[in-house]
Order: sequence, then C-alpha cells, then structure tokens
Amino acid sequence: MTFLQSPDGYVFETEHPEAHKDCTRLTIKAGRAARRAYCVTELRKILKPGQTVYTIMRHVSASGMQRRISLCTIIDGEMRHLDRLAADAMDDTDTGDGIKVGGCGMDMGFNLVYNLGRTIWPDGFDLPTGARGRNGDTSGHDTDGGYALKHSWL
Repeated sequence: MTFLQSPDGYVFETEHPEAHKDCTRLTIKAGRAARRAYCVTELRKILKPGQTVYTIMRHVSASGMQRRISLCTIIDGEMRHLDRLAADAMDDTDTGDGIKVGGCGMDMGFNLVYNLGRTIWPDGFDLPTGARGRNGDTSGHDTDGGYALKHSWL
C-alpha cells in the first residue's frame, strides 16, 4: 500500500499510485501521520461537543473478548457513518463491518466514543456558554475531550 496526498489535502492509501499522477507520494510513517491528522480535521468538521454518536454492535466473538462496532451520527436528518474516519483517526482497525474493539467487562460502545472524543479534542473542549461541565464545573472548559460526545446504542 502507498499513501498519497491529493492537491486539496485528502490523504489516502492505494494499491495503484500510478492512477493518481496529480498526488504526492508519502512515506508510510508520514502517510499514517498525515491520514490521522486529515481524519481528525474532518471529524472536527462533522462532530461538535454535545453531539450524540450512535453505536451499532455488528459482531461479538464466541469468546466475548472482541467486537465489531460501527459509529454514526445524524446530520440534517441523515445518518452519517464514521467508521473509516474514526478508525484511521484513532489508529484502530476498520473491518468494513465496524471498528475492531478488544476487551470486555464494560460498555465497549461508550469506550469507543470516549476514545473518539479524546482523539478529536486531546486538550479538552470549550463548553457552550452558560453550560456546566462534569461535576458542576463552570470554568467554561472541560480538560477531558473524551466527555465531549454523547453516546447511545442503536
């Protein structure tokens, strides 16, 4: 696989770089970093603090130790799937049928959404004017981006 960056900034992987002559070839390390940064930027355009991210359980392994969970949100009345952008931003695996999540013993959908928030807002996020943060905080800024998004199962 080869990472390429188009003139408009889109970063992607391809097996056929010769088909994209107008794009700049990136090293694997630079390509992964650029793809991650691109995905975080795109997710910041799509998601805002306080928005709900819905999770869909696609598969649970026989042992119960691994799951595939999809992420989506509603924008202008339309469902927007976030799996590829979120997986690439968080350096997780998008199987094409959800993001691969290992572990058990807690709400793995909440954990996935929490990690997405931490990835998008690593330094925290600004609260809406007059809103209270966790535990009644009125500072106007929450230092943990993991709590920026709401979570709900579908």
